[in-house]
Amino acid sequence: MLIRRTLATALMLALGYAPASVAQQDEQAARQQLDTIGQEIDSMAQRLRETEQARDSAERELRKVETELAQTHQRLDQLQSERRQLADEMDQLQQHRERLQGERDAQYAALGQQLAALYRLGPTPQLKLLLNQSDPAELDRMQAYLNRLAQARQRRLDDIGRLDTALADTEQALGERQTRLDALGDELDAQSRLLARRTEERRGVVDTLDDRYGSEADRLADLNQSREQAEQQLRAIQAELARLAEPTPSTHITRTQGDLPWPVQGSITATFQRRDGVHYNGIVIQADSGSSVTAVHSGRVVFADWIRGFGNLLIIDHGDQIMTLYAHLQQFSARPGQQVNRGAEIGRVGNSGGQSRSALYFEVRRGGQPINPQRWIARR
Repeated sequence: MLIRRTLATALMLALGYAPASVAQQDEQAARQQLDTIGQEIDSMAQRLRETEQARDSAERELRKVETELAQTHQRLDQLQSERRQLADEMDQLQQHRERLQGERDAQYAALGQQLAALYRLGPTPQLKLLLNQSDPAELDRMQAYLNRLAQARQRRLDDIGRLDTALADTEQALGERQTRLDALGDELDAQSRLLARRTEERRGVVDTLDDRYGSEADRLADLNQSREQAEQQLRAIQAELARLAEPTPSTHITRTQGDLPWPVQGSITATFQRRDGVHYNGIVIQADSGSSVTAVHSGRVVFADWIRGFGNLLIIDHGDQIMTLYAHLQQFSARPGQQVNRGAEIGRVGNSGGQSRSALYFEVRRGGQPINPQRWIARR
């Protein structure tokens, strides 16, 4: 019974459900099981990386440069995200500082009114009250008033001291964030220069690859060879997935056939089974470089690496032997073993793999065999 409950929990967690009725220990066991699956997938990707070999030095260099480009893009994104967060924090701190200064000014004004009232009573108000008042009850009331005034004055002074301390802390926090912001600016400049250098290196490598073709027939023959090597890699990935101790649970993707969202907005420039090199088993969607690429359905990332012909390729396993492939990415936003939901960003549009222009190559596979993606994504 415990095993059944644990497996049921693992399935529900993989699909994004967390029923409150499941015992806590069963949920922890299920999460550990899911973590184990992720570790297995990560190990699988590592083994595939180690066995994949580029055909020649130029292609090895292309892989190296494009991998470094992806890492630079990711680092720039991280830095820009941190800079935006710091800027937001500084705005909040500055607003907080203005509120504190306003409170402190109000406290000073109130304290000034209290001191003015005491000044009008003279230097020794208690003695004057004693000499001028014949009614003891009136004397008690005036003494009580003076006591309350003194207590209120002390509270004002305490509040001003607290506000001064809070203002000093806020100024220190602002200073620390400004220092970090300046450092981020320097690193962003350095990363931008690195990106420009890597881009120029890539251009040189692509030119070297193009120069080796004596004719269009030679280029097409090389593209076909790239496609066959890529197919071997995909078959290896499929075989590794079949050997996983715990396969990806069903996400019921078949129920959404014909209604899946587009992975990126753009125009289709190559259709399914167009015999053009590696663009044979899927579709090519033209889109601007850096555009967000999103998962068309929930599932688990089983591969995210560079493959000849595809460049930076990410594969999501949706269970039920259905996988979706996203190629020529500029960078990855998800890692092997990670669960992703429908609509989650998984990468950015790029031209990796030696492509001349930015676009997303998209495939759907069932049981390792490619099927027409246009039958799965929604009509427009």
